[in-house]
Amino acid sequence: MAPDPRQGPDPRPGPTLGRGAGLAFRPPTVDRSFERRIVVVGILLTALYLVAALASTGLAPADRRGVWLPLHLALAGGASTAIAAVMPFFVAAFAAVPPADGRLRSAAVALVSVGALLVVVGMTGDTAILAAAGGVAYVVGIALTGLAVVRPVGGSLGPSRGLVTRAYVVALVNVGVGVSLATLLLAGWAPVAGAWLTAKPTHAWLNAIGFVSLVVATTLLHFFPTVVGARISAKRSARGVVVGIGAGAPLAAAGTLVGIGWLAAVGALAVLVGAISLAAMARHTWRTRGGWTTDLPWHRFAQGGLASGIGWFIVAAAIMAWRTVDAALSGAGLVGGQAAAPTAAAQLASAWSTSWVAAPLVAGWLGITFLASATHLLPAVGPGSPIAHARQRRILGWGTAPRLLALDAGCLLLALGLPLGLDGLARLGAALLAVGAGATTLLLVAAVAAGAPGGTAAGGQPARR
Repeated sequence: MAPDPRQGPDPRPGPTLGRGAGLAFRPPTVDRSFERRIVVVGILLTALYLVAALASTGLAPADRRGVWLPLHLALAGGASTAIAAVMPFFVAAFAAVPPADGRLRSAAVALVSVGALLVVVGMTGDTAILAAAGGVAYVVGIALTGLAVVRPVGGSLGPSRGLVTRAYVVALVNVGVGVSLATLLLAGWAPVAGAWLTAKPTHAWLNAIGFVSLVVATTLLHFFPTVVGARISAKRSARGVVVGIGAGAPLAAAGTLVGIGWLAAVGALAVLVGAISLAAMARHTWRTRGGWTTDLPWHRFAQGGLASGIGWFIVAAAIMAWRTVDAALSGAGLVGGQAAAPTAAAQLASAWSTSWVAAPLVAGWLGITFLASATHLLPAVGPGSPIAHARQRRILGWGTAPRLLALDAGCLLLALGLPLGLDGLARLGAALLAVGAGATTLLLVAAVAAGAPGGTAAGGQPARR
């Protein structure tokens, strides 16, 4: 039937000649060039934050406020910027829909990154107002990131990877609550300032586990098979990852805040189950992988980094579960009464120790995983021609084994040196981490310089065994 001329032009795509007989309709195309540039900018900003975090460990303890400065540069600055840049890209790709408006995406990344920087500058410079303003900017950036995640999915007619998208939304809510607590403290709100002993570990549980770790682990459900060259398939372990970490972190945070030991212990154990489920998924995927035939050093760094990152997550989750359960079983956290709550909260708060989890959680799980992910993503989804991407893969494959060895050995030495008070061992570990991360960051920058604007991603295909 011909269109009614009174309704205006026919919105249907016009016919085009196919290779064979008959006509074919031109399929709609989605321009992701700007989205790819945002991903590359996010990767570079995150790498710079990680290098700054490692460099800050060389400052005097008073200048870096113990481990506060390195942790917040790595997590609030680096990890959060990477998530703001990459999360909406992944969701739009899952749902096969156009990404959110570029201005919205740019504003989200800018507010998260700049907000984290203002918090760091304000805290190190004893300017609470500047730090509070940075916290507000960060929360607004997280809200815009959430909007960029859910808006494209609403118009999707294809699979939206609902489990992944729901986990992302939960993670964004967690960090919104966690950062708001710290922002209220910086703003001088008395109820939060008076309860910061228990609010501080709650802030850590929600941000480091309920936000960053949940996003990274959920993303790996699809990203790890892509990197190793295996088929993405639904597995029971995937639900264990999302439910374990997504529910465990808020439970541990709530139990710590109100002083209910069994609740905090259940949450910490659930996070450990989530980490083990992620390792089970990775093991099954590894056994069904294909064999890459090109760019082997590039593939090996990405695969080895992701595998070691998952291993470090299990170590970190096991340490946190052990310390939380131990605090709960000490007797103070088993009573939910009003009289026992302050003592229980204090003991549960002490279970979260940055000296115990900084190396395996931040350096091993999040740091190494990011460097491996960035190595794969830059030539895979970044702008540039196939020839430029081939150059990038060659550059990013340089020194694969030494870099991985420096990263894992440095993380191990730091994980032993910090909790045991062995300063020399910790400094050596930090130096090795700085060498591995610094070299990888330089290669990422060189790879960006080697890429040309325009073109589409290209890469070798795995040969199935």
